[in-house]
Amino acid sequence: MYRLLRPLLLRLDAAAAPGWGVRAARLGQAAGGVTRALFPRADARLAQTAWGLRFASPVGLAAGFDKNAALVPFWADLGLGFAEVGSVSAQPSTGNPKPRAFRLPADRALVNRMGLNNDGAEAVARRLAQTQRPRDFVLGVNVAKTHSPDILGEAGVDDFRLSVRALLPHADYLALNVSCPNTAEGKTFETPDALDALLSAVMAEVRAAQEAPPTLVKLSPPAVGGVDTGAVDELVRISLDHGIAGFIATNTASDRAGLATEAERLDAIGRGGLSGRPLADRATALVRHLYRTTGGTVPLVGVGGVDSAEAAYRRIRAGATLVQVYTGLVYEGPGLVGRVHRGLVRLLDRDGLGTLAEAVGADA
Repeated sequence: MYRLLRPLLLRLDAAAAPGWGVRAARLGQAAGGVTRALFPRADARLAQTAWGLRFASPVGLAAGFDKNAALVPFWADLGLGFAEVGSVSAQPSTGNPKPRAFRLPADRALVNRMGLNNDGAEAVARRLAQTQRPRDFVLGVNVAKTHSPDILGEAGVDDFRLSVRALLPHADYLALNVSCPNTAEGKTFETPDALDALLSAVMAEVRAAQEAPPTLVKLSPPAVGGVDTGAVDELVRISLDHGIAGFIATNTASDRAGLATEAERLDAIGRGGLSGRPLADRATALVRHLYRTTGGTVPLVGVGGVDSAEAAYRRIRAGATLVQVYTGLVYEGPGLVGRVHRGLVRLLDRDGLGTLAEAVGADA
């Protein structure tokens, strides 16, 4: 059905389409029994365990779609094993002026400069406190700095810390968005000094929590030429020294390398974070390097261009325990989740493997 409707849906303005998607998801959430019947659960062979949490499916929703945690039951009904809501910031933000989201169909990609629009940490925390959590479903909360050029340095660290304090009680795991390319001031926390200062403050909050969830760091994609191993290894060392439990690879990219979309179209779009299929090889390379660097001792989440079972399997064999989808859902629809599940089982059978856990890092 989605493939029949896709040409019509893709004619919608890219910035307006997520709003329609949310409306459709709300209808699906209200009819949870019907949704669950349409989207069966994953085969038991695909279940993964990370940080002491059981993921019924290795496929989850990436941060950016459900920014305000309004649709948590729906993602479980779709058959996903987990969802990462946010990014959430301490202060609410309306984000950047529109237009701020653009499709690149020739590349199966998106460009967005949403500007971290969200309701703010306190509002999202209240919503999560009132949400009936689905059984056998893992909820991640992604936290970012408030979208303001006036919040820098120590103020930026405090801003992160306030969000973490408000949202910790509601997260099965916490994701720190230190690498968003769409900050108002154009800076991230991916320099060693900045990351060290941030993690010193944030992990103090985490350790003070009654039940401290695992905390992950979300990293930028490497350049097209390959992973800057020295820079990445330094960030990994700092993160592990502070008790970070895993990494998400990767965020969106600010460059436009290797795209099929016409240069005139890209110039007209301007700046923003690139997501989707063009990031697949770059994200896989970073996952593989992280797996080798850590010796496979911390779970990794692969995101960026996961739009098929084959893409998911390559990421897992490179070292990812879990994968996330976002842009793939835009182009493939909600049926993508079931197709990935079925395809992964076929790939396990092809390779003579009993469970997906046996494939993690096989090609690292």
